[in-house]
Amino acid sequence: MTFISFLLVALEILLAIPTVVFFVEVVAAIALPQHNDPVSPRNQSRKRVAVLLPAHNESIGILPTLADLKVQIRAGDRLIVVADNCSDDTAAVAAAAGAEVVDRNEPERRGKGYALACGIRYLSVDPPEIIIIIDADCRLAEGMIDRLATACGVTHRPVQALDLMCAPNGAPINFKVAEFAWRLKNWVRPLGLKALGFPCQLMGTGMAFPWDVIRSADLASGSIVEDVKLGLDLTLARTPPMFCPFPGVTSDFPMTVEGVQKQRLRWEQGHIGTIVKIVPRLLCLAVVRADLNLLALVLDAAIPPLALLAMLVMATSIGAGMATLLGISSAAIFVGSVSLIGLIGGGIFLSWSKYGRDILSPRSIPLIFIYVCGKFPLYLKILSRNSQWTRTDRRKM
Repeated sequence: MTFISFLLVALEILLAIPTVVFFVEVVAAIALPQHNDPVSPRNQSRKRVAVLLPAHNESIGILPTLADLKVQIRAGDRLIVVADNCSDDTAAVAAAAGAEVVDRNEPERRGKGYALACGIRYLSVDPPEIIIIIDADCRLAEGMIDRLATACGVTHRPVQALDLMCAPNGAPINFKVAEFAWRLKNWVRPLGLKALGFPCQLMGTGMAFPWDVIRSADLASGSIVEDVKLGLDLTLARTPPMFCPFPGVTSDFPMTVEGVQKQRLRWEQGHIGTIVKIVPRLLCLAVVRADLNLLALVLDAAIPPLALLAMLVMATSIGAGMATLLGISSAAIFVGSVSLIGLIGGGIFLSWSKYGRDILSPRSIPLIFIYVCGKFPLYLKILSRNSQWTRTDRRKM
């Protein structure tokens, strides 16, 4: 009985840390003033840019992205597509659209990180001053390249623009819930970190880097969360990414059932793997070095997917309640767990009240609970699956 009480206390403490961090980020995003983004006078010259697009079998969706880019790049800028282990005509399509193409064929080294490393090696012959990384299936907001390049040039730090995913027209309501969850992760929480004066996680697209920062980064990795790893590595190297929440890039969720399942499995498996493999070591380093930027980013990375966090807190509450009924002194644990549920629910509600009303009506809020419960089979599958990068199927139903 003593062991059960100890186990419940330990679990509640572990869950309290990411829950409180999540709630603080949300409150900061809503209540605190935001710092202004670096800007330059209109028509002022900016540093030379190379836009790098890693692309794996993207011949169908890459043309709109290239079209957005071609109207934003200036004379002297470069547009490079890394056709990475493609079995379609991505390379030919990109070349015909006017991009420089690097054709990479290394089937044993699969993953976006390897493609980025290949692109950096290619550019090292004539390096630009700033590298901007864009996924090949994104649409760009007007003027995004100039704003990213300006912010990166002024601060000499990696810069992350706003990266959102949208539910396609006619998508079921669960896609709207997923769209709101993406806003919460990629908009609200980074805003909170920014308001508190801390760096943000990198999101994989809509990112700008000074050349001398990115050229020495460890990119050649098969990690399925290479963007999170890169952001933590750069923060460890004293060049933490900053969040500039101006309109950046958008993309659509895949509409096939298989595509949705693969995408969610890949993201959440990578997120959980990061928490287990990377967070403990970097947390110790942040404390030893007294590095507040690294500490803030590690604590943010330690927040599990909210659906999983909510499940674990609810399970702890149920366990504590049952233990109390059986005579084990767990009433305080039960009260604490219920409080954590309140913080999660409160953070989600506050986020929805300011950043989600245009996506979900008040009547749709209960669907968030259904969305959370619907992820239980996903986590069971993660326990029995090895990490391996696969491209998401984005075909329409």
